[in-house]
Amino acid sequence: MTPVTSLLDAISGIGREPRSGGYARPVFSTAERDLRAWFVAEAEGRGLDVEVDRNGILWAWWGMPGPGAVVTGSHLDSVPGGGAFDGPLGIAAALAAVDVLRSRGVTPAKPLAIAVFPEEEGSRFGVACLGSRLLTGALSPDAARRLTDRDGDTLADVFAAGGVDPAGIGPDPETLARIGVFVELHVEQGRGLIDLDRPFAVAESILGHGRFKVSVRGEGNHAGTTLMADRRDPLVAAAGMVGRIAEMAGAVDDARATVGRFEPVPGGTNVIASSVDFWIDARHPDDAVTRRLVADIDRMCVELAAARGCEAVLVEESWSPTVGFDPSLARRLGAALGDAPHLRTGAGHDAGILSGVVPTGMLFVRNPSGISHSPEEHVVDADADASAAALADVLQDLLS
Repeated sequence: MTPVTSLLDAISGIGREPRSGGYARPVFSTAERDLRAWFVAEAEGRGLDVEVDRNGILWAWWGMPGPGAVVTGSHLDSVPGGGAFDGPLGIAAALAAVDVLRSRGVTPAKPLAIAVFPEEEGSRFGVACLGSRLLTGALSPDAARRLTDRDGDTLADVFAAGGVDPAGIGPDPETLARIGVFVELHVEQGRGLIDLDRPFAVAESILGHGRFKVSVRGEGNHAGTTLMADRRDPLVAAAGMVGRIAEMAGAVDDARATVGRFEPVPGGTNVIASSVDFWIDARHPDDAVTRRLVADIDRMCVELAAARGCEAVLVEESWSPTVGFDPSLARRLGAALGDAPHLRTGAGHDAGILSGVVPTGMLFVRNPSGISHSPEEHVVDADADASAAALADVLQDLLS
């Protein structure tokens, strides 16, 4: 049996960023394609049959694909400067869980599959859980094909270069009909398990969240010849908006709003910007509260822009409503792990998208740093290796 830590060590050099110390593994980049190739080799080395579906999702099958399958998996892409465990831990644990089940002499009575979803983080095209959204029909194929990355490359072109025909992407009821239950194992992205002093937990819910782009337009000009009183500087306006967004979210109990990407154009040191784009990630357990917060932010941005002689427009790029996982499945998962605690999470996952169409659950693995989407994200070796046995316990119960 290959330990989870050994599997993760084998890919630890792929996509590492020297500047941040973290990882950059956007969908169908060289790094992410290398990870996909690693997964295919590991799966085939275990005698699993690997296929790529119309949306670029990898499926590794133990047994003949068919209805009622027990499916586990996660993703291999990362946010910029991301950690080593967000996504890959779930894939490595799934591969190692197959080893554990075989060592126990388990012969699945149902098909078992490991799925690898592309563009879960949305770091390249701005839409989180893109693969599962396409699979379930939550994102239209035409809208997906028109998405562009920072370099101006369309999703259609990037998928084609990655070997996926962009003309075929979209809802796939035949593939969905195979899934009897889906369980995703993931590093915990907060402090719940630290505070409980437990290695594993079962997900109860995911906070609703959306991504919104704000475009601020002003007047580009010379930094030396333009008097301060004559400026229509969109960067100054946008900077004020970012500060107000943090204040507004802080005034709403349990709300979160983050601006993590900020792009002035043209971005010269001695140039007054002509425009600024920035992106907001907004979340709250109550979707109506999130919507009201974003509406208030929209009005604030328009007002602050006008005060600087600029214009601001807020556009929704993606939306994921609050998800409550299947309660009976959650209880079953908890029992299989010895009455593991139940936690809600503020992080989005492909399991949340799939939950609307198939019975879905999640397992969290302790993160002693309590930090994620950062190089400081961590799982100790003992917990990482134990996650394979924990996932195997759950899968064995579901396969019976």
